Parts: sequence; structure tokens; C-alpha cells
Amino acid sequence: MRLTILGGGGFRVPLVHRALLDDAARGDAVIDELVLHDTDPSRVRAIEAVLAAQAERSPAVLPVRAEPDRRTALRGAGMVFSAMRVGGLPGRALDERVALEAGVIGQETVGAGGISYGLRTLPVALAAARDIAEAAPEAWTVNFTNPAGMVTEAMAGVLGERVLGICDSPVGLGRRAARALGLDPARVRVDYAGLNHLGWLRGLHADGRDRLPGLLADDGALASFEEGRLFGAEWLRAIGALPNEYLHYYYMSREALAAAGRAERTRGEQIIGQQAGFYAGAAADPAGAGELWERARLAREESYMADNRSAAGGFRRDAADLAGGGYEEVALAVMRAIARDEPARLIVNTAGRGALPGIDPGAVVELPCTVDASGARPEPAAPLAPHQAALVLAVKSVERDVIEAVRTGSRTAALRALGTHPLVGSVPTARVLLAEYLKAFPELEQVLPHQ
Repeated sequence: MRLTILGGGGFRVPLVHRALLDDAARGDAVIDELVLHDTDPSRVRAIEAVLAAQAERSPAVLPVRAEPDRRTALRGAGMVFSAMRVGGLPGRALDERVALEAGVIGQETVGAGGISYGLRTLPVALAAARDIAEAAPEAWTVNFTNPAGMVTEAMAGVLGERVLGICDSPVGLGRRAARALGLDPARVRVDYAGLNHLGWLRGLHADGRDRLPGLLADDGALASFEEGRLFGAEWLRAIGALPNEYLHYYYMSREALAAAGRAERTRGEQIIGQQAGFYAGAAADPAGAGELWERARLAREESYMADNRSAAGGFRRDAADLAGGGYEEVALAVMRAIARDEPARLIVNTAGRGALPGIDPGAVVELPCTVDASGARPEPAAPLAPHQAALVLAVKSVERDVIEAVRTGSRTAALRALGTHPLVGSVPTARVLLAEYLKAFPELEQVLPHQ
């Protein structure tokens, strides 16, 4: 089966390629050809050099080619992996910086930054979905393009159930929690529910019982992994769950904003600095691209959510924190389950279809699902706690306002998204944000031509 990656020059593409090579080396390959599509040829060349270095070290054979025309890249694909970054890292840095200058959190998928990113990304994602529908109508699309939940819901308007979104945060959280109790993550059944970057681990089932209450009662175990240190034992016991790491922006918003304000650079600006050397070096010395990429990847992982860790008292990521789920592993598991019709229980983003009580059945949510050749079927879930449901409903309303803004070209819908987001908290500030994002990104004038 052919896999086409939209955003094929992206920094994490080598992780997917490495997972595919390992799969093929075991004689268990799902994918027998990889096609890379990207709008930036120089980035694709750098990534191709890394893939060539990885291929040299593997006994497997996996043909790889770059295709600059999107429709041509899609023809014949059985799987499409969407990992686009509209506007690149400079766009991310602007999303963040505009928000911070307006006095609100500027993370790329959370709050004002996520809304700006969504307004810029959805038109491109929808155009890609239409190309997939026409050029590869039988293909399944696995979306990792952020904001992943919002983008998946918009693409589903074109592709229906043949698109589902993935994220490595839930599986990483589940694995770290299991290891904190000395459990084998592969033998633990996780109860998780919410939206992308806005969910909670509510159960950790092993040996016929829920082990989460024991974890929450154990200060030492909680202090042994990232989310435990990030939120603190007292708060985790208060809510009776383990939050996705991105909920730190909601639960400790003042502290997170203050830490971001103290930082010399936003996260996007940090990554630009980390990756600039790789892309430049790979162009100058393709033979050394693999080593350059590994160094840049490690720097990226070690500095992940550094501002939040600073706000939580300051701590370094350890080896267990770095060993999360790996989005490439999640992507491969989804592709294997669908291509081989081998049912797998995976946490993905898909329409809830009533599985999460109190949430619109058509809304894309993040839940454990049975994934097979028919797609993803969410497992029935217990209702969210009232405080969880309130936050999920508020953020889902924002996501849908962004989708409406792009669909209709309405600045009013965009303003409503900004003005009602829990992390903006001010309509006058929302007006400032919209005006500043329109200045920062001239292309938004075409996306939002109407009041």
C-alpha cells in the first residue's frame, strides 16, 4: 500500500519512516511505498537525506519519492498522512507572539494562537481533503495537522468517516502513568475522554481493577512522571483524574502566561533556532543530515513545554518522560488496523456518535475506539464530570466558530471564537487579537472577507 505524506518536508517525517522501516524489517510491512509532498522543495530535500541515511542502516527496502504536485502525490495512495504546517514555524511564532503581546497565552493549539492557526490552516486542509476525495477516494486519511481536533472535524465534512485524527499525548500519558505503578503499559486499559489537547485519563485498569485511585493516593508515584509534577498531587486528587499536559494552560493559566512572558523566545522561536541548523546543514552536507537531525530532535524533545515546567517550579524531563507514545507509533497502529482489518483499541479523534454523553454526536472528540477496516468506532464512555464537560463544550463551541468563520468568510464568527475562548476572557482583547492577526497574516483578509 502506498502512503502519501502531506507535509513531507516536516521535521518529524523521519520518525514515521523509521517506524515503517522497522515494520518492513520484521517482514510485516503495511506500506510498500512512501510519497512525500510539500510546498517547500528545500525542506523535502533535507528530509530525503535523513531518510536515505536511515535506509542505509536498515535491511528493509522502502521506496521513497518526492512529488511536488499534490494531486499526483495522492493518486494511487491507500493511506494519506496529513502533517502540514501552514505558514511554517515563522507562522507559529507569529501566532504566539501576537497573543503574548495582547496579554494572553499564545500556545500554537490552545487559546488565541490555536484560533489563528486554525483560521490559516483550515482553508488548506479543506483543499487537501477535496483533492483526496477526487484523486484517492478509497484512501484513509490520518490527520496530525494541528489543531488536530478542529482540522479533523473540518476535513470530515469532506471525507466523512474516512478521516481520523491522532495525537501522541494520550498514549504517552497512559504509558507514563502505568510505569509509575510498575505496570506493563501494554497490559493496561486506559479510560480517556475529551478533545484533542483537552482530555483526562479517568481510569487505569489492570488485573481486573482500576489502579488510578492507588496512583492518585501515592505522592511518590505521582512525582515520578511529568504530569504528576506538572499539576501536583493535591490538584490531581481534587479532580480524580490525570489531565492531558495541555490542560496546564487552563488550570495554571496565570502561571503559564507569566512563565511565557519571562522567556526570551516563544516555543515557535525556540524551534526555529533548533531546526535552522539542521535544514541549512543538511543542504550543505546531505551525508551528515541524519546526525544533524538526531541532535535537533533531541533538543526539541528536551525543551518541550519548558515554560510550563518552569511555571510548575522547574524540573527537567527525564528518560521516562521523553519515552512517550510516539505519534509515529500511533500512526502505524492506525494504518495497520485499517489496512489489515485487525481490530485495535486506540485513542483517536473521530465523531463521538453519542459515545460521550452530553456532547453532540457529530462533534469530533478524543476517545478510545475500536479501529479496523471500517474505520474508528468510539467505545461508550462515562459522562464527563461537570467541570470537564463545561470546558469541553466551551472549547468545542470555539472550534466550530472557527470552522464557520472559514466556511462563510465571517469575521464575526472569528471574533466570537476569540471572545468566548476561556483563555482570552475579554471581548475588547478579542477585537485587538483579530485586528493584529489580520495585520500579521495578510492571507486572512481573503479567508475572512466578510463582517
